[in-house]
Amino acid sequence: MKIAVVGGGSTYTPELIDGFARLAPFASEIVLLDPAAERLAVVGAFAQRLLRTHGSAATLRWTSDVDDALAGAATVVIQLRVGGQAARISDETFPLGCGCVGQETTGAGGFAKALRTVPVVLDIARRADPGAWIVNFTNPVGIVTRALLDHGYRAAGLCNVAIGFQRRFAAQLGVDPQAVTLDHVGLNHLTWERAAYVDGVDRLPELLAAHRDAIAAEVQLPPDVLTALGNVPSYYLRYFYCHDEVVREELGQPTRGERVAEIERQLLTMYRDPALSTKPELLGQRGGAFYSEAAVGLIASLHQDDGGIHAVNVRNDGTLPFLADDAVIEVTCRVGAQGARPVPAPPLRPELAGLVAGVSAYEELAVDAAVKGGRDRVYRALLAHPLVGQHDTATRLTDELLAANRDHLAWLS
Repeated sequence: MKIAVVGGGSTYTPELIDGFARLAPFASEIVLLDPAAERLAVVGAFAQRLLRTHGSAATLRWTSDVDDALAGAATVVIQLRVGGQAARISDETFPLGCGCVGQETTGAGGFAKALRTVPVVLDIARRADPGAWIVNFTNPVGIVTRALLDHGYRAAGLCNVAIGFQRRFAAQLGVDPQAVTLDHVGLNHLTWERAAYVDGVDRLPELLAAHRDAIAAEVQLPPDVLTALGNVPSYYLRYFYCHDEVVREELGQPTRGERVAEIERQLLTMYRDPALSTKPELLGQRGGAFYSEAAVGLIASLHQDDGGIHAVNVRNDGTLPFLADDAVIEVTCRVGAQGARPVPAPPLRPELAGLVAGVSAYEELAVDAAVKGGRDRVYRALLAHPLVGQHDTATRLTDELLAANRDHLAWLS
């Protein structure tokens, strides 16, 4: 199978390649695609050494030619970042001036990223082979995946939050990770773990009783929140449950993007060393734990029709009755050659459903704005976002967002 990796010049690509080398014998050819040719050559050469270290039979090459990379690819993995770390730093900065959280996947910053990203991803999808599966890791995953599905592409969105919880819970329970099946539900970066099944028994109450404070520290939320909800929220829920506290913490501090940019500079220096043939420990600080395992598992299920269980961004299609069928949700799914199908699960309680409904409405408006452009569409999406929701704030954020992203939004020129 040929696999094309869009954004292959990312410093995180070696994590993905390491997973393919160890876990994906079905990968016969891997092509890394990136417009940054010099950076791509550095990452590509290191990725080749990783493949050799693991004894993989797959061939790997890299190119800046989109059509060459995509031709004949059965799977297209999308992990691009339009505007690079500079755009991310902007996303994490401009909302703070309006009293809103600065974050690259949610709120106004996440919306800015969506506006830059969706048109580029749709152009890539248009140029891919019609039968290819598009596996989208690019944030904001839910919005980008919805745009792909709205345009008729075979797409599935993937995030590492669920697999991270699966591995943590398995370690705390002393069982193999594959023995743990999560009731993972919500939207991308707005999810909760409502159950952790081992041999058909929900062990989450036991986990919360024994490890509540440790789990709360991992997701950066007060322990009382976990007790009140009776579940484990994703750490991204902190931007909603502790919004004002996060804003105070972020003001005057270096952004995550600035820290990642420095890590990337160090990683690229390491990758240039021809003696380096295994992942450096520093790569673990780049983020995205278990990214490669999640990707390989999903791709295997899509092409081998093995009915594997994965947390996937898919059409709602009645899974959450309070949302439209064409909404995109992130839930535990059974995956085969026909795609991902949500596993039946109990209804969401009101305190979860209300937040999901509000953010899903924003995501619908965000896709519309990203595809069609227009200041009014940008304003309406921001006004609808639960982290904004005020006319004056939405107006200021609209102006700030458009000014910061003028070079990346074709409809502004």
